[in-house]
Amino acid sequence: MVAFDPMPDLEPEADAEPTRAQDPVFELHAGGKMEIASTVALNGPAELSLAYTPGVARVCEAIAEDPSIYGEYTWTANTVAVVTDGTAVLGLGDIGPRAAMPVMEGKAVLFKQFGGIDAIPICLDTTDVDEIVETVARMAPSFGGINLEDISAPRCFEVEERLKQRLDIPVFHDDQHGTAVVSLAALENAMKLTGKYHDTVRIVVSGAGAAGVAVTRILLAAGYRDIAVVDRAGVLHRDRDDLNPVKRALAAETADTTGRWGSLAAVMDGADVYIGLSGGSVPEDVVASMAPEPIIFGLANPTPEVHPDLAHKYARVVATGRSDFPNQINNVLAFPGIFRGAFDARATAITEGMKLAAAQALAAIVADDLREDLIIPSPFDPRVGPSVASAVAEAARRDGVARR
Repeated sequence: MVAFDPMPDLEPEADAEPTRAQDPVFELHAGGKMEIASTVALNGPAELSLAYTPGVARVCEAIAEDPSIYGEYTWTANTVAVVTDGTAVLGLGDIGPRAAMPVMEGKAVLFKQFGGIDAIPICLDTTDVDEIVETVARMAPSFGGINLEDISAPRCFEVEERLKQRLDIPVFHDDQHGTAVVSLAALENAMKLTGKYHDTVRIVVSGAGAAGVAVTRILLAAGYRDIAVVDRAGVLHRDRDDLNPVKRALAAETADTTGRWGSLAAVMDGADVYIGLSGGSVPEDVVASMAPEPIIFGLANPTPEVHPDLAHKYARVVATGRSDFPNQINNVLAFPGIFRGAFDARATAITEGMKLAAAQALAAIVADDLREDLIIPSPFDPRVGPSVASAVAEAARRDGVARR
């Protein structure tokens, strides 16, 4: 998940030794960042008898007779589980389920703030794929959707796919698809500024983890053709014998469009677009070898693969994952609206068409104000959530997964 960076005034001075009590970050997190609140009044026996026994039994019996009304008379139709095993948290890596809870609480707060969706953080004390799938599937009747979060690759691919096959509610791995949706929206607008074309632009995606795979696939779905995906050993291609099944499939999907192979430096020479989803650092001479007026998205946090100061020496359009530079590629632009739209349509799944619709809606928000430092809206733009939700719900109906 692409995260907000801490504001500069939250960083302690070099010679200071603040205690947790003096640290505003810890102060904000004290006691957690969320609570459960009742939506009904309980001021006396009459209200108690309606909300609980004996009145509640009538609702239970009705649901038992007609399970289709379950979401209408419980909170489940507007509630998502935010599920992690704590193995790939932000830029922190494998820190375990307990240390991951503050991030999951934060994600739940963002769901409520930007999508009006109730979210419950669930941190699982297992990294076994079978156990994760079975646990989430057993809990699924309590939720209207499942948001998988910060599960390391390649296990995350299998977890998501198996849950999608097993459940009839939306399952969405935000590290993959949230990043992909926002990246596509930003790239579409950057392409308009540079006058480049989908069928001729040369793209390098650095990183073949969860985000790199999803970004590549949504770009292919959007009509981009020449995409070279690079991991630590170089370009993914069919002749490599060190690829896991996910990378092997991606190599097959991109091989027919590029035929390129070799190192990052080799494929960056003459490239129009660089999308960094891997960390590390790209040398300046490699950046300088790109085509004229390139597009550079260095999305690693907190240190972009190409720092904006360097990128601006060569690029027409620059984006990062950070909040202290223009054009932040932030997943919060996508996931609240995607789930809002899916819930509004009572969708049984989140389709590729729904993701593309979300990206198109995001890109359109800044169409009239488009410029090099504004290719993607702010998360606080009030148009974001409703625009994405409306586009996603409409796409769900087109794709035949809506129940209303």
